[in-house]
Amino acid sequence: QVQLVDAGGGLVQPGGSLRLSCANSGRTGSLYVMGWFRQAPGKEREFVSAITWSLGITYYADSVKGRFTISRDKAKNTLYLQMNNLKPEDTAVYYCAATSRDYISRQSETYKYWGQGTQVTVSS
Repeated sequence: QVQLVDAGGGLVQPGGSLRLSCANSGRTGSLYVMGWFRQAPGKEREFVSAITWSLGITYYADSVKGRFTISRDKAKNTLYLQMNNLKPEDTAVYYCAATSRDYISRQSETYKYWGQGTQVTVSS
């Protein structure tokens, strides 16, 4: 069973940084891709970034490219999202997600497993 636990959110000023983590306490052998989504109040959940667990191939939404970095620690079964130069429009609840499908998808329906979410607020 896959169990994802998000952490690392908080309040940060514009231009600041945060690092989110997502620990998987269950098995990872069947997981091919893990990613991050976010959902702001009144908006639909949107894709942020994803990574293939085995090879570490990454993909980013245009809105975060160059500012966010996704990575994984296979030994710790943990996914990370380093967020730099944060902007107020990055404010949202961030969710990690995982799928057994062997391709990176921007569609939330592709991902079977989800963390509980962690709040990121960017404000002065």
